[in-house]
Amino acid sequence: MKGTVVIDYLPESAAHYRDGYAIVVVDVMRATTTATTAVSLGWRVFPARTTDDAFIIASGLKNPLMVGEVGGNTPYGFDLTNSPVQISARADLERPIIFVSSSGTQLILSAEGSEGVYLACFRNFSAVAEHIAGRHERIALIGAGTRGQFRREDQMGCAWVAEKLVKMGYRTDSGKTDGYISRWSGVSPEEARKGKSAEYLLRSGQEEDLEFVIGHFDDLKTIPALKNGELVQAGK
Repeated sequence: MKGTVVIDYLPESAAHYRDGYAIVVVDVMRATTTATTAVSLGWRVFPARTTDDAFIIASGLKNPLMVGEVGGNTPYGFDLTNSPVQISARADLERPIIFVSSSGTQLILSAEGSEGVYLACFRNFSAVAEHIAGRHERIALIGAGTRGQFRREDQMGCAWVAEKLVKMGYRTDSGKTDGYISRWSGVSPEEARKGKSAEYLLRSGQEEDLEFVIGHFDDLKTIPALKNGELVQAGK
């Protein structure tokens, strides 16, 4: 079975694809990178839409680790910001993560109810494409977006998954999708440095996360999937 693939962006776009599509969420800087890294290391990860929702989820779990950002700031009462570097430095894997981000977790949870919800980033785009190919006839790759913009790094991540799906027999269902694939085919992850997300990380003193995102390229087989409110390795 092969089918079609489309690229779109913004959390509200998920509503267009919940019926009959699998949705791949792409928020390279930084939500899907942070979550994929956490799942790869063995953490349980529970996404939340808001800080209020996060504390409600936390109330039912033992000693949770509160991770995330809202508007670029670490919420009051949280342990860590939305950072793959900070997650990678920790060893308390027994603590479940409650995870909030400005756009990424909004999109993850907005996609709930589709045929499948998967997370992709620079670290796992090949693994995601290989896993979903043949499992779903229609696939929507959605960039989380920031302030209404389809950020450069998310275009890249979406395009790379789509390109691999096309090579495996899928068809694009719009000229825009073709355009994204053409624009980013064969491009180095270093191109992400030219985007506004990279500018923000540098300006806010979070350049370690930028280096992590660019320096960890296609190095994981981990495919986070949303199951019953939790991000787990696809297939489990």
